[in-house]
Amino acid sequence: MRFRTFTALFLSAVILFAPVQNCFAARFPKTPSTLVELSHELQESYLRLFRISPSLHFTTDQINQMRELLNKQQNECTGAMKHAADHYKSQINKTEAHLRKVSATLSDARRHGIHCKIQNLRYEHAQASVLAQHAIPIAYANEEAKLDLIEHWPSDLKTIKQDIASGSYHNRRWGNVQDIGKRTIVPGQQDDLKMGEEAVKQFKESGLEPPVLKDRKILTYVNTLAQQVAMHSDLKVTLHLTVLNTKQINAFSFPGGFVFIDRGLLDNVDDAAELAGVIGHEIGHVVCRHAHKKMEHEEIANIFMQGAAVAASILVPGSSSVGGYLATQYALQYGFYGAGMLLNLGLLGVSREYELQADQLGIQYAWNAGYDPSGFIRFFDKLATKVGYVQGVGWFYDHPPFYTRMLDAEREIMFLPKNQDLIVTSSAFKQMKQELAAYEAKNGINTKTPKALPYERVKGCTKPRKFGYDHMQPVQSLCSSIGHRGSIGSNRD
Repeated sequence: MRFRTFTALFLSAVILFAPVQNCFAARFPKTPSTLVELSHELQESYLRLFRISPSLHFTTDQINQMRELLNKQQNECTGAMKHAADHYKSQINKTEAHLRKVSATLSDARRHGIHCKIQNLRYEHAQASVLAQHAIPIAYANEEAKLDLIEHWPSDLKTIKQDIASGSYHNRRWGNVQDIGKRTIVPGQQDDLKMGEEAVKQFKESGLEPPVLKDRKILTYVNTLAQQVAMHSDLKVTLHLTVLNTKQINAFSFPGGFVFIDRGLLDNVDDAAELAGVIGHEIGHVVCRHAHKKMEHEEIANIFMQGAAVAASILVPGSSSVGGYLATQYALQYGFYGAGMLLNLGLLGVSREYELQADQLGIQYAWNAGYDPSGFIRFFDKLATKVGYVQGVGWFYDHPPFYTRMLDAEREIMFLPKNQDLIVTSSAFKQMKQELAAYEAKNGINTKTPKALPYERVKGCTKPRKFGYDHMQPVQSLCSSIGHRGSIGSNRD
């Protein structure tokens, strides 16, 4: 994941998508009852669908009809959001042109008002662009994946059982799980230490690194669990773990054993097994030397300069003069981008194959450390299904198709030797969560948007417009708030 829900404090148990049939009822009033029933099944978790899909009986035609409805709905939603983005971009251009024309004659008050309008329009344009390009497609990709699971898992399950019965599963890539710690996945991990140290240095100097969380009790627990997973992995260097004090839901790693976890991720893991799966995944990236393969072909400083430029372009397209982290934080406060997202945009070598490799190894490492490996699937399901898909968008950018990822994960879990004493959670984990809640309450950084926006180049403006998006509502509700001119219904915080 570069990896990489996306929050126990502000993510309730409410599923992101209200039953899809509610949307169908509005757009497709004559939806057949079988599709309404199928839409109910799409609200189930991945783990439950793995269990029940062999007993479901939907025809190929029904599956295809549902897929057509989802595709139509996604196209309409993303199209409307792109139209909204174009509308805001047009308003920016017009307002800037007007400013150039009348600048010499403006009073200070009038100039300030125009500056505020441009600033807010840029943010509104950024919202629409992020939603159209990332959040909405991610939400629908999750629905498509569950539809694929219902359609294909019964057949895939038979193949898996055949592989188990024949013993051929032992011949899979990295199938020698009894040798974890004694095997070499990719040689040369130790050679990455200097590169990793330089990457950490450049990360700090680039302005992309958020503040580091310094609560001793939280750090002690997370580091203890991480070191336990590392000791039961193929890692051949020391694990250096850093917790970043940001509500972004993500994790990422640098060469040489440097792993970063966001506070928002700790908010959103519900048990120790989920956290172990995340950490195992990041260790998998280090073991496979994925970031090294990117960095060896490019100067480390240039990678972070790219990240800062991407951050700046979120709000000021074409500009790279804005401090990367400040621009990132401005958008992040409204639930869109974060440092982990920027580093996941291919800057550290993320690819679909790399993610699948890290998934497999992460599951193996969590299991070998004594944790329930299905924690990885539970966490993924939470990110993809609840409102975390927005703040955890970095988890999914340029990642493998959801069903491929879930299928490979479930297959790997089924291939692992059975252990009846696997840890799901612990009293120490619960104490960490209590400490985290107390820390956030004390510091006022739990669910509230900070009053002061770091990226306010123009002071004293009204707050930027927020789309008609409520984290308790389905993502489709965004599109219903878009007017015919492409503007978006808003509220003011």
